[in-house]
Amino acid sequence: MGTTVATNALLERKGDRTLLLITEGFADLLRIGYQNRPKLFDLNIVLPDLLYERVAEVNERLDAQGNTITPLDETTARASLQSGFDDGIRSIAIALMHGYRHSAHEIRIAEIAREIGYTQISTSHETSPLMKLVSRADTTVVDSYLSPVLKRYVKQVNDELGADKGGCERLMFMQSNGGLTDAKLFHGRDAILSGPAGGVVGMVQTAAMADLDKLIGFDMGGTSTDVCHYNGEYERSFETEVAGVRLRAPMMSIHTVAAGGGSILSFESGRFQVGPESAGADPGPASYRRGGPLTVTDCNVLLGKIQPDDFPHVFGPDANQPLDRDVVRQKFDQLAEKIQNHTQSENPLSPEEVAEGFLRIAVENMANAIKQISVQRGYDVTSYTLNCFGGAGGQHACLVADTLGMKKVLLHPFAGVLSAYGMGLADIRAIRERQIEKTLDADTIKNIELLFDGLESEVRKEVLDQNVEESKLLIERKLHVRYEDSHQPLIVNYGSYAEIKQQFEDLHKTRYGFITENRSLLIESLSIEAIGQTEKVSESARPVTSGAAIHPQKDISMHSEGKGWKNTPLYLRDDLPTGQKINGPAVIIESTGTNVVETGWQAEVNDFGHLILTLSLIHI
Repeated sequence: MGTTVATNALLERKGDRTLLLITEGFADLLRIGYQNRPKLFDLNIVLPDLLYERVAEVNERLDAQGNTITPLDETTARASLQSGFDDGIRSIAIALMHGYRHSAHEIRIAEIAREIGYTQISTSHETSPLMKLVSRADTTVVDSYLSPVLKRYVKQVNDELGADKGGCERLMFMQSNGGLTDAKLFHGRDAILSGPAGGVVGMVQTAAMADLDKLIGFDMGGTSTDVCHYNGEYERSFETEVAGVRLRAPMMSIHTVAAGGGSILSFESGRFQVGPESAGADPGPASYRRGGPLTVTDCNVLLGKIQPDDFPHVFGPDANQPLDRDVVRQKFDQLAEKIQNHTQSENPLSPEEVAEGFLRIAVENMANAIKQISVQRGYDVTSYTLNCFGGAGGQHACLVADTLGMKKVLLHPFAGVLSAYGMGLADIRAIRERQIEKTLDADTIKNIELLFDGLESEVRKEVLDQNVEESKLLIERKLHVRYEDSHQPLIVNYGSYAEIKQQFEDLHKTRYGFITENRSLLIESLSIEAIGQTEKVSESARPVTSGAAIHPQKDISMHSEGKGWKNTPLYLRDDLPTGQKINGPAVIIESTGTNVVETGWQAEVNDFGHLILTLSLIHI
């Protein structure tokens, strides 16, 4: 299962009280950070709240080679730990200079903390054994801050399921890196993208059943849209920032934009604006009968793409009424009048044209997010399939694909809940990282081979101990390589010197458009991953029916840009047989979402019940 408990605790600053122990002279390091200005022209910079409640400096110092500059003052360290404990703090984060490479002082402080009675002890050499003290310390603080929250949640779920009494075979959680792990091994640093990571796995695994392997993931929910890129292997970010906190932990590479079904529409300073504010679940969109503002969802209600009669009747005081189309019409009338009063146009916009305009802006925002993770990194998305999921994704899939020049869209039967479904398709994974900072040459490769072997035994044991058979274990070795004196590494597979160099140059050429001859390469760090392949949920092919195609349930009136209102067929997805083709415009509804087939697109049901939407040559 996945959880947003850690994410919410981080966003709302509701983790456990935490004490940070750091090398003397660096007490303010995390407050100073990298001195980035989040908004360049703001005069009043409001910095995010720090996670730790208290910081204590430790009189110690090791240099980068492990030589002792200042011995560890255990007396002072113990006094600081005891003071925090006496004040009720039970979580500590220990991050010392060069602790990622020389951990003796961190280990000793952790031993003292255990003697005193601390229940959550996070050390930087275990949490994030990499260079850059700022992000390493931040990651360690996050782990200490969130892990107790997670442990309480895991225990609650465990007790409710009766897992220790045979209530379930085993309890596993989705990690931010896209792998499952035993509940007892689930840490705060690995839980930030627990939910969205399931969507990435679901996207890849379901597309594989349809023989599709070049994918853009498009997960549109109520508040935001998550997008990701896949071209044969999962892409991960090893350094990111979440809620103002710098993290160095492997996470699925997911880009988020504030455009969802609940994104609020506004007309300010002569401009149409969509988001970033969201109506949330309460009050929700105007159509939810809670007095909410106009949102993207309301655009689709007005334009007939969402039919109140065919949407769950869960609104109103008694939660038994349909969506309120009348209030949506009224609010769009008022907004159109406001726009006309401002513009004094000779051709005033109709409410439908206003809704189409806002929808176009939302689509552009989502398409631009996809461009950032694809086109701007050298990938041609026109040869990719848009795997669309999330509760609001099917309503906008064709529009987003059209904007990007994509010609194929995949909609799985569980697209509305694919993040949850993907967790059942995920493998068990364990990852370790180590800093190297060595020039790439034959001698370096020999040395890191030994380091790889040692780390492999760790990840292998962690996965095998979770009831994975040896025959189902895969090991992947990766190197993070960059040009010397450059900043951004690229991830390549481990191999011979020639293989590593060739992979790097191919990637660099794709990403940046050039390579530099006769320039030394640097191995910044390495990572190793053990993958325990799990039993996949199989989807059996549906029998091909020889009967006539299913007729639409009814005709509805839907507004299409430039074509006005038009009679449009509405189908029930569960009724569609294998092989049926439906030309757009059409609406296909199902239990977890609404799918709009726009003009110029054709939907076909494949052997597994997937909807494959393709750009048709015939525009109706």
